[in-house]
Amino acid sequence: MTPTQKRVLLGMVGVVALMVLAYIGLVVSSGSSAHVGTSVAGVDIGGLSEVEAVTAVEDSLGPAAAKRLKVRALDQTFGLRPVAAGLSLDAAASVAPAFGHTWNPVTLLGNLLGTNDLPAVVAVDRPLLMAQVGIMADAVDVPPTEPTLVVEAGEPVLTPGVPGRELDRDATASAMAEAVLKPRAPVEAVVLEVEPIVTDAAAQDAIAVAASAGSSPVTVTAGTVTAVIPAAAVGRALSFTQDGTALVPQLDGAVLHKSIAKELRPIEVTGRDATFKIKNGNVKVVKSKVGRGVSDDELATAVADVIELPAAERTVNVTVGTREPDLTTDEAKALGITEQLSSFTQYFPYAAYRVQNIGEAARRVNGTVLLPGETFSMNDTIKERTEKNGYTVGFVVGEGGVFAEALGGGVSTATTAVWTAAFYAGMERVETVAHSIYISRYKPGLEATVAWGMFDMKFRNDTPNAVFITSGITNGSITVSFWGTKEYSDIQAEYGERRDIVPFAKIYDKSDTCLGQGGVDGFAITVDRVFYKDGAEVAREPITTRYKPAPAVICGKKPDKKPGKKGAAGDNGSSASPSAQPDPAVSDAPSGDGDTFSNG
Repeated sequence: MTPTQKRVLLGMVGVVALMVLAYIGLVVSSGSSAHVGTSVAGVDIGGLSEVEAVTAVEDSLGPAAAKRLKVRALDQTFGLRPVAAGLSLDAAASVAPAFGHTWNPVTLLGNLLGTNDLPAVVAVDRPLLMAQVGIMADAVDVPPTEPTLVVEAGEPVLTPGVPGRELDRDATASAMAEAVLKPRAPVEAVVLEVEPIVTDAAAQDAIAVAASAGSSPVTVTAGTVTAVIPAAAVGRALSFTQDGTALVPQLDGAVLHKSIAKELRPIEVTGRDATFKIKNGNVKVVKSKVGRGVSDDELATAVADVIELPAAERTVNVTVGTREPDLTTDEAKALGITEQLSSFTQYFPYAAYRVQNIGEAARRVNGTVLLPGETFSMNDTIKERTEKNGYTVGFVVGEGGVFAEALGGGVSTATTAVWTAAFYAGMERVETVAHSIYISRYKPGLEATVAWGMFDMKFRNDTPNAVFITSGITNGSITVSFWGTKEYSDIQAEYGERRDIVPFAKIYDKSDTCLGQGGVDGFAITVDRVFYKDGAEVAREPITTRYKPAPAVICGKKPDKKPGKKGAAGDNGSSASPSAQPDPAVSDAPSGDGDTFSNG
């Protein structure tokens, strides 16, 4: 190595040594007080002790961090205090990097240059935050509507699916945490579109099956009898249920059997299922009776195997044997239906359409036996609201909470009575959609409505015993009772305060079809279902409902404002009286979202 190279090497070693010494000096100098020029989110803490720095940050940033946080999800806005969502300024964690000896070169360089601005830290109580996000999700989430396929007059009719929506809980929680220390603009929640599970391709496959099934009759041989099931009867018996991503065909054996009952009469003996009757408040079993003939299930299975075959090949053979009742006397006695679980009466103003529609729904609900683990569907039980099924036109609430006329008006009164009785009987809630506007004759937050092909009211019997449902009506009320074996000594509803009040608007309608109505404010309410055993609370289930405002509809044009006075309704228009036309306080209500008809 030459002398020059040695001098260069010694120089480099010297520079490195000086840098190391300087670095060690910076490490040693970091400690009990923040370096001059150090700040936390713009709050100067230079020269302050750690305790002083914490106080300075809390005083400067704390009030802003505690301000009410607004979260906007589509057309809904939720307001809450950050502390209620587990979000708060952590001043100690924010200033901590400025104190104590540190070997972090970035921090040390900031100390040297006097330009070290530390970020403020937000403390997050994750369980509490996700609980608040979950409450918002309950109000925002709408499950997708799966496509449905029915056969009408021999033709398959597909109702397309409708995407739903779902709050992205993790992304929304992160956005809320980030917003705590920022200026208070509303936090935009992340809402995702949820597509139906059944695809368009699967729906088209089901349409092809339906078209084939109803195209030709099926010839049935049973013992000495040969009968022909008409193509139309095959279509009536055909339905489709969702199985994963597909619409799967099912045949109702009872419908098929009924279509050839006359031909089968020479070889059949009628039987009956066991059932129950209520006498003087006591449950009695009505005995079953064994029959003989063709099994509905065997007939349905045999016909299902040939509905996609050419007409010439649609022939089946079925056996003639004992037709066992679906529910025997001994099975009925073992179901545990021994006492009344609940009874609820829902009153309604008399109208001929209400009596007919509510009465038809009550008739179809009456006598339902729900076995352990089975789910009750209001739509499946009372069937589609058509004239053929016994329903008539009545008032419903359409788009924007404005009343209109449609088949089945009043059915949600029966739905509310059934759900409320199920609520007090302790049935597990599966799907309930409240009316979109509040109707004063109903218990706020404890009612339900239905809309064919769109949403349903469902509950599951999660008890170890069966339940028996009875229902009956008068000209002004419907009473629904549940019978079984009590799991709880009492079940009560506790109503929270109405909150998030939204005033109603006023609409003037000059059309000849105007249906005037009074206005109703929107609000939110939470009802707790409280379960008791031997007088002690053992479980609690909160159910939150949000009602939209219903506008006041005034028939006539909007009056002109007079000089010096505010315009007032009543000069050129008038709202209808409840006795003449529907009013939100006494009439039937709409779907959960208020944008489509329901069977109010």
